[in-house]
Amino acid sequence: MKGLLSILILLLFSSFCYAQSDFEFEFGEEFNLSSVISQNLDHGKPIKWINVNTEKGTWTVKGDSLIDSGRPTGVVRSERQYENFILHVEWKHLDPGGNSGVFVWSNGDPAAIDNEPYPSGIEVQMLDLDWVKLHKKNGVYPPIAYVHGELFGVGGVKIVPDNPRGKRSKAIENRAKGTGEWNTYDVVCVDGVVKLSVNGKFVNGISHSTQKRGYLCLESEGGEIHFRNLKIIELPPGVTYPSQAVPILQ
Repeated sequence: MKGLLSILILLLFSSFCYAQSDFEFEFGEEFNLSSVISQNLDHGKPIKWINVNTEKGTWTVKGDSLIDSGRPTGVVRSERQYENFILHVEWKHLDPGGNSGVFVWSNGDPAAIDNEPYPSGIEVQMLDLDWVKLHKKNGVYPPIAYVHGELFGVGGVKIVPDNPRGKRSKAIENRAKGTGEWNTYDVVCVDGVVKLSVNGKFVNGISHSTQKRGYLCLESEGGEIHFRNLKIIELPPGVTYPSQAVPILQ
């Protein structure tokens, strides 16, 4: 009898935990290229985001903004996959040295690649400028390029960096603003190539990504960050082989 009672309690607890972690919300809009060309921008489709490994309290939609508490570390993913597209997003950190980012062409599933808490994909770094001041080693500050729009493969995704810093690609000009100020990223993703514009100027890029169709992921990583005006313009598809795309998640 005690054994049966213990099993029932375990099942109820497991169901409660699942209910707590299984959630979704809408934030941002997506458009197709023809609607942009015809300037028919009143009918954007809301983007649905699905929890991967965070908590419901991590994310708060407030008007046109999304507030990410930064805790716990993890991601939410888009409901749909994207191949060729332009991503516009504005962001600001509320904590000095705050860390976050957007994953493009992601598998949206850290467990599938044994890489908790991060999925595979290409990370577009959003690291506050004060991070370098807080991580001095042996009297030397890390390069400012590390925080400013760095691009790199995660979870086995390989790339060719435009501006190498090891296996990563660094921005060639510092255009990021500091804590509490809004930054604008425009990210062009086409056929395995990613180009990043920061506050109105292209400063970084990668090519030959081994993964070039997948989910978008927003990252929670320790500090509060706000997102706003997230928009996706889908572009025509290219030639993408099954080995270059990620599995479709249910």
